[in-house]
Amino acid sequence: MLKAVLFDMDGVIVDTEPLHRKAYFMMFSDTNIDVPEAMYTGFTGQSTINICKQLVDHFSLEVSAESLVALKRKHFKKLFDTDTSLQLLDGVLDLIKDYYQNGLTLVLASSASMPNINRIFDRFDLNQYFVTKISGADLKASKPHPEIFIKAAEAAGQPRENCMVIEDATNGIKAAKAAGIYCVAYNSKHSTEQDYSQADKVVNSFGEIGYENVKGIV
Repeated sequence: MLKAVLFDMDGVIVDTEPLHRKAYFMMFSDTNIDVPEAMYTGFTGQSTINICKQLVDHFSLEVSAESLVALKRKHFKKLFDTDTSLQLLDGVLDLIKDYYQNGLTLVLASSASMPNINRIFDRFDLNQYFVTKISGADLKASKPHPEIFIKAAEAAGQPRENCMVIEDATNGIKAAKAAGIYCVAYNSKHSTEQDYSQADKVVNSFGEIGYENVKGIV
């Protein structure tokens, strides 16, 4: 029986991808590197430090991955503070409240940094619904490695067979399945060129996975 839901954040709870994209390409410009679109798309769902390590290796950069992370985060923070269009995705707050009111344990498991997670949760008053938040940036391995979802299930206090992951990215879905957890892929209009073939269920709206529809799926 379903006891806990492990949420991704970017592309599931809120669409910060346009801001992240702007911040990344500003950082690319600052460091004089030309990142092809296919390469950037492949980064979806990975932590910033892991992405920056790949950039340092691929472009043989003489700067550290940590300095790239700091530069990207500086740009993102400025964009976050000045962009007033950022909103929760349609229907996700109702879904979160539905799960919470029906006694499911909710955990945030995102590749975003904890400062960015906290900015989103504070801005939209989400802390009241979640027992904890886990940042992939604080872990040894990044999605598609299953570590983040293994830890999220542990934080929920539930065996993985009683958990469900909601993801929108190929790497996140791979991570969930590698952890042995039932995974719903949210086919977000904001997530492009992602592979949902490994997901257990694909939905186009959160109304499809209300509590009554998912309580018996695991």
